[in-house]
Amino acid sequence: MVETLPAEITIAKRAETFLAALAAHASPATVEAYRHDLAALCRFTERRAVTDPAALDTALLRAFLGAERSRGLAPRSLARRRAALSRFADYLVKQGVLADNPVGLLRTPKQPSHLPRPVDVDALARFLDTPHDGSPLGVRDQAILELFYSSGLRLAELAALDLGDLQHSRVRVIGKGGKPRQVPVGCRAQQALAEWLGCRSALAPLDERALFVGQRGQRLGHRAIQKRLAQLSLARGLPEHLHPHRLRHSFASHLLESSQDLRAVQELLGHANLSTTQIYTRLDWQHLATSYDAAHPRAKRSPGPGNK
Repeated sequence: MVETLPAEITIAKRAETFLAALAAHASPATVEAYRHDLAALCRFTERRAVTDPAALDTALLRAFLGAERSRGLAPRSLARRRAALSRFADYLVKQGVLADNPVGLLRTPKQPSHLPRPVDVDALARFLDTPHDGSPLGVRDQAILELFYSSGLRLAELAALDLGDLQHSRVRVIGKGGKPRQVPVGCRAQQALAEWLGCRSALAPLDERALFVGQRGQRLGHRAIQKRLAQLSLARGLPEHLHPHRLRHSFASHLLESSQDLRAVQELLGHANLSTTQIYTRLDWQHLATSYDAAHPRAKRSPGPGNK
Protein backbone atom coordinates (compact mmCIF):
# COMPACT_ATOMS: atom_id res chain seq x y z
CA MET A 1 0.00 0.00 0.00
CA VAL A 2 1.36 3.42 -0.95
CA GLU A 3 1.87 5.55 2.15
CA THR A 4 0.36 9.02 2.33
CA LEU A 5 3.20 11.40 3.16
CA PRO A 6 3.36 15.08 2.15
CA ALA A 7 4.64 15.67 -1.36
CA GLU A 8 7.52 17.79 0.00
CA ILE A 9 8.89 14.99 2.17
CA THR A 10 12.68 15.02 1.93
CA ILE A 11 15.14 12.31 0.97
CA ALA A 12 16.29 12.16 4.59
CA LYS A 13 12.73 11.64 5.88
CA ARG A 14 12.07 8.95 3.28
CA ALA A 15 15.31 7.27 4.32
CA GLU A 16 14.14 7.17 7.93
CA THR A 17 10.82 5.57 7.03
CA PHE A 18 12.68 3.05 4.86
CA LEU A 19 15.07 2.14 7.67
CA ALA A 20 12.17 1.75 10.10
CA ALA A 21 10.50 -0.67 7.68
CA LEU A 22 13.78 -2.50 7.07
CA ALA A 23 14.30 -3.03 10.81
CA ALA A 24 11.23 -5.26 10.92
CA HIS A 25 12.98 -8.07 9.01
CA ALA A 26 16.70 -7.25 8.65
CA SER A 27 19.47 -7.66 11.20
CA PRO A 28 20.48 -4.67 13.36
CA ALA A 29 23.90 -4.76 11.68
CA THR A 30 22.33 -4.41 8.22
CA VAL A 31 20.07 -1.57 9.33
CA GLU A 32 22.99 0.28 10.90
CA ALA A 33 25.15 -0.20 7.79
CA TYR A 34 22.39 1.07 5.51
CA ARG A 35 21.79 4.01 7.83
CA HIS A 36 25.44 4.97 7.41
CA ASP A 37 25.24 4.58 3.62
CA LEU A 38 22.06 6.63 3.26
CA ALA A 39 23.41 9.33 5.55
CA ALA A 40 26.28 9.72 3.09
CA LEU A 41 23.75 10.00 0.25
CA CYS A 42 21.80 12.68 2.14
CA ARG A 43 24.93 14.73 2.75
CA PHE A 44 25.78 14.50 -0.95
CA THR A 45 22.32 15.55 -2.14
CA GLU A 46 22.05 18.35 0.42
CA ARG A 47 25.31 19.83 -0.85
CA ARG A 48 23.69 19.87 -4.27
CA ALA A 49 20.47 21.37 -2.87
CA VAL A 50 18.53 18.25 -3.91
CA THR A 51 15.91 17.23 -1.33
CA ASP A 52 13.14 15.68 -3.45
CA PRO A 53 13.43 11.86 -3.48
CA ALA A 54 11.83 11.84 -6.93
CA ALA A 55 15.07 13.43 -8.18
CA LEU A 56 17.09 10.31 -7.39
CA ASP A 57 17.87 9.25 -10.94
CA THR A 58 20.71 7.22 -12.41
CA ALA A 59 22.88 10.24 -13.18
CA LEU A 60 22.66 11.61 -9.65
CA LEU A 61 23.36 8.26 -8.01
CA ARG A 62 26.26 7.58 -10.39
CA ALA A 63 27.70 10.97 -9.39
CA PHE A 64 27.29 10.05 -5.72
CA LEU A 65 29.13 6.73 -6.08
CA GLY A 66 31.80 8.45 -8.16
CA ALA A 67 32.34 11.02 -5.43
CA GLU A 68 32.60 8.26 -2.84
CA ARG A 69 35.17 6.45 -4.99
CA SER A 70 37.15 9.68 -5.43
CA ARG A 71 37.43 10.19 -1.72
CA GLY A 72 38.98 6.73 -1.36
CA LEU A 73 36.11 4.43 -0.41
CA ALA A 74 37.12 0.78 -0.84
CA PRO A 75 35.41 -1.42 -3.47
CA ARG A 76 33.65 -3.49 -0.79
CA SER A 77 32.24 -0.33 0.82
CA LEU A 78 31.19 1.01 -2.57
CA ALA A 79 29.37 -2.24 -3.29
CA ARG A 80 27.51 -1.93 -0.01
CA ARG A 81 26.65 1.70 -0.82
CA ARG A 82 25.16 0.50 -4.10
CA ALA A 83 23.21 -2.27 -2.36
CA ALA A 84 21.76 0.22 0.12
CA LEU A 85 20.79 2.57 -2.71
CA SER A 86 19.08 -0.27 -4.56
CA ARG A 87 17.06 -1.36 -1.52
CA PHE A 88 16.10 2.25 -0.82
CA ALA A 89 15.10 2.78 -4.47
CA ASP A 90 12.99 -0.39 -4.42
CA TYR A 91 11.19 1.03 -1.39
CA LEU A 92 10.59 4.33 -3.18
CA VAL A 93 9.18 2.48 -6.19
CA LYS A 94 6.76 0.60 -3.94
CA GLN A 95 5.71 3.89 -2.34
CA GLY A 96 5.03 5.44 -5.75
CA VAL A 97 7.83 7.99 -5.46
CA LEU A 98 9.92 6.56 -8.33
CA ALA A 99 8.67 4.89 -11.50
CA ASP A 100 11.53 2.37 -11.53
CA ASN A 101 14.79 1.58 -9.76
CA PRO A 102 17.59 3.75 -11.19
CA VAL A 103 20.32 1.71 -9.52
CA GLY A 104 19.89 -1.15 -11.98
CA LEU A 105 21.89 0.81 -14.55
CA LEU A 106 24.84 1.29 -12.20
CA ARG A 107 27.67 -1.22 -12.30
CA THR A 108 28.63 -2.99 -9.09
CA PRO A 109 32.22 -2.10 -8.14
CA LYS A 110 34.61 -4.97 -8.77
CA GLN A 111 35.40 -6.82 -5.55
CA PRO A 112 38.86 -8.00 -4.52
CA SER A 113 39.28 -11.75 -4.87
CA HIS A 114 40.98 -12.20 -1.49
CA LEU A 115 39.27 -14.59 0.91
CA PRO A 116 40.47 -15.69 4.34
CA ARG A 117 42.61 -18.83 4.25
CA PRO A 118 40.65 -21.82 5.61
CA VAL A 119 41.94 -23.55 8.71
CA ASP A 120 43.50 -26.93 7.95
CA VAL A 121 40.82 -29.59 8.39
CA ASP A 122 42.90 -31.73 10.76
CA ALA A 123 44.03 -28.74 12.84
CA LEU A 124 40.44 -27.57 13.08
CA ALA A 125 39.28 -31.05 14.13
CA ARG A 126 41.90 -31.12 16.91
CA PHE A 127 40.83 -27.64 17.99
CA LEU A 128 37.15 -28.59 18.14
CA ASP A 129 37.90 -31.87 19.91
CA THR A 130 39.86 -30.18 22.71
CA PRO A 131 37.89 -30.78 25.93
CA HIS A 132 36.39 -27.77 27.71
CA ASP A 133 35.91 -27.26 31.45
CA GLY A 134 32.27 -28.40 31.51
CA SER A 135 30.95 -25.09 32.81
CA PRO A 136 27.80 -23.58 31.23
CA LEU A 137 29.98 -21.02 29.44
CA GLY A 138 32.33 -23.75 28.21
CA VAL A 139 29.39 -25.80 26.95
CA ARG A 140 27.94 -22.71 25.26
CA ASP A 141 31.24 -21.87 23.56
CA GLN A 142 31.56 -25.41 22.23
CA ALA A 143 28.04 -25.25 20.80
CA ILE A 144 28.86 -21.93 19.12
CA LEU A 145 32.06 -23.32 17.58
CA GLU A 146 30.40 -26.48 16.33
CA LEU A 147 27.41 -24.61 14.88
CA PHE A 148 29.62 -22.09 13.07
CA TYR A 149 31.65 -24.84 11.42
CA SER A 150 28.76 -27.27 10.97
CA SER A 151 26.44 -24.86 9.21
CA GLY A 152 28.59 -22.05 7.80
CA LEU A 153 26.60 -19.30 9.48
CA ARG A 154 27.47 -15.62 9.34
CA LEU A 155 28.18 -13.94 12.67
CA ALA A 156 24.97 -11.91 12.51
CA GLU A 157 22.95 -15.02 11.65
CA LEU A 158 24.23 -16.99 14.62
CA ALA A 159 23.87 -14.10 17.06
CA ALA A 160 20.25 -13.54 15.97
CA LEU A 161 19.16 -17.15 16.49
CA ASP A 162 16.21 -17.75 18.80
CA LEU A 163 15.30 -21.05 20.43
CA GLY A 164 12.47 -21.53 17.93
CA ASP A 165 14.87 -21.37 14.97
CA LEU A 166 16.58 -24.59 15.99
CA GLN A 167 15.23 -27.99 14.98
CA HIS A 168 16.78 -31.41 15.44
CA SER A 169 18.84 -31.52 12.26
CA ARG A 170 18.49 -28.06 10.76
CA VAL A 171 18.44 -24.41 11.69
CA ARG A 172 16.46 -21.58 10.12
CA VAL A 173 18.32 -18.32 9.61
CA ILE A 174 17.57 -14.96 8.06
CA GLY A 175 20.46 -14.03 5.79
CA LYS A 176 21.48 -10.86 4.02
CA GLY A 177 18.62 -9.00 2.42
CA GLY A 178 16.16 -10.64 4.81
CA LYS A 179 16.34 -13.91 2.85
CA PRO A 180 15.45 -16.98 4.94
CA ARG A 181 17.16 -20.32 4.43
CA GLN A 182 17.41 -23.65 6.19
CA VAL A 183 20.83 -25.14 6.87
CA PRO A 184 21.67 -28.66 8.07
CA VAL A 185 23.15 -29.15 11.53
CA GLY A 186 25.65 -32.00 11.73
CA CYS A 187 25.73 -34.72 14.36
CA ARG A 188 28.54 -33.17 16.38
CA ALA A 189 26.85 -29.78 16.43
CA GLN A 190 23.56 -31.41 17.41
CA GLN A 191 25.27 -33.04 20.39
CA ALA A 192 26.94 -29.79 21.44
CA LEU A 193 23.66 -27.89 21.15
CA ALA A 194 21.80 -30.52 23.17
CA GLU A 195 24.37 -30.14 25.95
CA TRP A 196 24.00 -26.35 25.83
CA LEU A 197 20.21 -26.51 25.95
CA GLY A 198 20.55 -28.78 28.96
CA CYS A 199 22.38 -26.13 30.98
CA ARG A 200 21.21 -22.89 29.30
CA SER A 201 18.70 -22.25 32.10
CA ALA A 202 21.64 -21.69 34.47
CA LEU A 203 22.27 -18.41 32.64
CA ALA A 204 19.09 -17.47 30.77
CA PRO A 205 15.80 -16.30 32.35
CA LEU A 206 12.63 -18.12 31.34
CA ASP A 207 11.43 -15.33 29.03
CA GLU A 208 14.71 -15.01 27.06
CA ARG A 209 14.27 -16.18 23.45
CA ALA A 210 17.91 -15.94 22.35
CA LEU A 211 19.63 -19.26 21.72
CA PHE A 212 23.01 -18.02 22.96
CA VAL A 213 23.25 -15.79 26.04
CA GLY A 214 26.04 -14.29 28.10
CA GLN A 215 26.73 -14.36 31.83
CA ARG A 216 23.93 -11.86 32.48
CA GLY A 217 21.39 -13.98 30.64
CA GLN A 218 20.98 -11.63 27.69
CA ARG A 219 21.56 -12.31 23.98
CA LEU A 220 25.23 -12.68 23.19
CA GLY A 221 26.43 -9.79 21.04
CA HIS A 222 28.62 -9.82 17.94
CA ARG A 223 31.69 -8.45 19.67
CA ALA A 224 31.40 -10.94 22.55
CA ILE A 225 31.27 -13.87 20.11
CA GLN A 226 34.27 -12.60 18.17
CA LYS A 227 36.21 -12.14 21.41
CA ARG A 228 35.39 -15.65 22.64
CA LEU A 229 36.58 -17.23 19.39
CA ALA A 230 39.87 -15.35 19.59
CA GLN A 231 40.34 -16.39 23.22
CA LEU A 232 39.52 -20.03 22.52
CA SER A 233 41.99 -20.20 19.64
CA LEU A 234 44.73 -19.11 22.05
CA ALA A 235 43.58 -21.29 24.93
CA ARG A 236 43.34 -24.42 22.78
CA GLY A 237 46.65 -23.87 21.03
CA LEU A 238 45.40 -23.10 17.53
CA PRO A 239 48.44 -21.31 16.05
CA GLU A 240 46.41 -18.78 14.08
CA HIS A 241 43.75 -16.15 14.59
CA LEU A 242 40.19 -17.47 14.48
CA HIS A 243 37.14 -15.36 13.69
CA PRO A 244 33.57 -16.24 12.61
CA HIS A 245 34.08 -15.57 8.91
CA ARG A 246 37.14 -17.81 8.88
CA LEU A 247 35.07 -20.66 10.29
CA ARG A 248 32.42 -19.96 7.65
CA HIS A 249 35.04 -20.00 4.91
CA SER A 250 36.54 -23.21 6.31
CA PHE A 251 33.08 -24.77 6.26
CA ALA A 252 32.66 -23.85 2.60
CA SER A 253 36.16 -24.87 1.53
CA HIS A 254 36.17 -28.23 3.30
CA LEU A 255 32.70 -29.11 2.09
CA LEU A 256 33.50 -28.10 -1.47
CA GLU A 257 36.76 -30.09 -1.46
CA SER A 258 34.86 -33.20 -0.38
CA SER A 259 31.64 -32.91 -2.37
CA GLN A 260 32.66 -31.00 -5.52
CA ASP A 261 29.04 -29.81 -5.48
CA LEU A 262 29.43 -26.07 -5.97
CA ARG A 263 25.73 -25.30 -6.22
CA ALA A 264 24.92 -27.10 -2.97
CA VAL A 265 27.67 -25.23 -1.13
CA GLN A 266 26.52 -21.95 -2.62
CA GLU A 267 22.97 -22.58 -1.43
CA LEU A 268 24.11 -23.55 2.05
CA LEU A 269 26.11 -20.34 2.31
CA GLY A 270 23.16 -18.24 1.23
CA HIS A 271 24.80 -16.74 -1.88
CA ALA A 272 25.91 -17.83 -5.30
CA ASN A 273 29.69 -17.95 -4.87
CA LEU A 274 32.47 -17.58 -2.33
CA SER A 275 33.10 -13.92 -3.14
CA THR A 276 29.70 -13.07 -1.65
CA THR A 277 27.92 -12.29 -4.93
CA GLN A 278 24.26 -12.19 -4.05
CA ILE A 279 22.82 -14.49 -6.73
CA TYR A 280 20.75 -17.28 -5.28
CA THR A 281 20.20 -20.74 -6.70
CA ARG A 282 17.32 -23.08 -5.89
CA LEU A 283 17.85 -26.63 -4.73
CA ASP A 284 15.45 -28.81 -2.82
CA TRP A 285 16.12 -29.51 0.85
CA GLN A 286 16.76 -33.24 0.39
CA HIS A 287 19.49 -32.57 -2.16
CA LEU A 288 21.20 -30.14 0.21
CA ALA A 289 20.92 -32.49 3.17
CA THR A 290 22.30 -35.43 1.14
CA SER A 291 25.29 -33.45 -0.08
CA TYR A 292 25.92 -32.20 3.46
CA ASP A 293 25.69 -35.63 5.14
CA ALA A 294 27.96 -37.22 2.56
CA ALA A 295 30.68 -34.61 2.65
CA HIS A 296 30.94 -32.53 5.84
CA PRO A 297 33.89 -33.65 8.01
CA ARG A 298 31.89 -33.58 11.27
CA ALA A 299 28.42 -34.54 10.08
CA LYS A 300 28.80 -38.19 11.12
CA ARG A 301 32.00 -38.38 13.12
CA SER A 302 31.63 -40.08 16.49
CA PRO A 303 32.57 -37.93 19.49
CA GLY A 304 35.95 -38.50 21.08
CA PRO A 305 36.37 -39.56 24.71
CA GLY A 306 36.85 -35.95 25.84
CA ASN A 307 33.58 -34.77 24.34
CA LYS A 308 31.09 -37.28 25.71
